[in-house]
Amino acid sequence: MVRQVTAVAMGLCLTAQVALAGEEGSYWADAGYGALAVVANVFYMPAKIVYASLGTLTGGLAYVLTVGDDETAQKVWSPSLGGTYVVSPAILRGDEPLLFNGPSYE
Repeated sequence: MVRQVTAVAMGLCLTAQVALAGEEGSYWADAGYGALAVVANVFYMPAKIVYASLGTLTGGLAYVLTVGDDETAQKVWSPSLGGTYVVSPAILRGDEPLLFNGPSYE
């Protein structure tokens, strides 16, 4: 199973590299960026979800330990729950930023 997933991922990466070598705006370039986004999300999305989940728990613990102080909890929740959850082709092209953390609470 691991070999199959690795083989598919490598195939998608190779397809993306070939497609990215083509001219911008073409069908193959779009397909390449899309395939590369899928591969990137296989690794990025689980990491972001774990980070957000741990931030949710930590912010909840901070809320309880500070006897309901919203500001303290928001200082944890805002960066951990904000940000980008899905890598898109526009992010890979550099048209949009990739934000793992959200904005800081002020």
